[in-house]
Amino acid sequence: MRLGQYALGGIGDAEALMSAVIKIDPFNLLDDDACETRIAKVRRLLGERLVILGHHYQRDEVFRHADYVGDSLKLSRQAAGSEAEYIVFCGVHFMAEVADIVTGGRRKVILPDLAAGCSMADMANLVKVRKCWNEIGDVLDPDQYVTPVTYINSGADLKAFCGEHGGVVCTSSNSRGVLEWAYGRREKVLFFPDQHLGRNTAHAMGIPHEQMVLWDFNKPLGGLTPETIRQARIILWKGFCSVHQMFQPAHIEKFRRDYPNGKVISHPENAFEVCQASDVVGSTETILKTVRSSTAGMHWLVGTELNLVNRLRDEMKPKGVTVQFMSPLICNCSTMFRTDPQHLAWVLENLQAGSVVNRIQVPEPIAFPSRTALDRMLEISA
Repeated sequence: MRLGQYALGGIGDAEALMSAVIKIDPFNLLDDDACETRIAKVRRLLGERLVILGHHYQRDEVFRHADYVGDSLKLSRQAAGSEAEYIVFCGVHFMAEVADIVTGGRRKVILPDLAAGCSMADMANLVKVRKCWNEIGDVLDPDQYVTPVTYINSGADLKAFCGEHGGVVCTSSNSRGVLEWAYGRREKVLFFPDQHLGRNTAHAMGIPHEQMVLWDFNKPLGGLTPETIRQARIILWKGFCSVHQMFQPAHIEKFRRDYPNGKVISHPENAFEVCQASDVVGSTETILKTVRSSTAGMHWLVGTELNLVNRLRDEMKPKGVTVQFMSPLICNCSTMFRTDPQHLAWVLENLQAGSVVNRIQVPEPIAFPSRTALDRMLEISA
């Protein structure tokens, strides 16, 4: 496992690779309690030189060490305002890229496990998006009629593509404001990689479903016709989150039979039918704020990642509020789950020893236009 992760990290020299394996292997044998002690020690020693960011979907053993926690938008702002020398991002690869971009390379951004990616982000790449853009160009001038909008769950090169084509980045917290901004500039939006966030947001804005089309990147012209492209207001990429994909309307129907007075809250990465059957739809921050404001006796069914739901359940139980995970099946975000206490202890002890491992650096030719798209997002969300 570790050998494969370092191959992903770009270490091609066999001697350097073996050295890295020797350095990390002892950490694999540590239990979580030993890691916690070692992590706490390094944090004390590095003090204000270090800040740890933790996404809500992280496992508890890692989440507890974060100086700041939040969703993608909140953590982007924390990274942008950080004065720390080292930013250790307990999340996934695209989040660490964002931290490096918004800090202009002035901070050393570290991802504890280089294999922590995002299956949704992998569903759209620059080759496919450029092909889509060019094929749309056979029907109409995309630079005149289409604003590209990428969900923050995407690679830096896709953010750069948006920056270069007058587009912008969005999160689940600000997607409506971003789409309103986009429609103020051009009449159409190309939204990638998550079709569900795009569809749910567009529906909430009153865009008819016949003006939403799905671009299948495996088919010529996305499986569409020139006429449907001309009529579309939003072109949705055929991508999705594997975790949110498992929630189904049947889960909500059963909950409502069992608990007629219960409430349902879902993340907008869920399918349209799930969101329509929910009482509230919102980002992880919205979910937390809404459930935390509940009065005793309320029962919530929550459709988002398990770690967040379990922490919220434990937090609200003493207040008399019941929080229930939507699916009867247990499924973590497998890529988020890769970041463990062993990796965190390893990168921190390397920092203490003066060695920066797993640094995420976005090349400036990509970082500059990416920063443009991210700055637009942050201005819209201010």
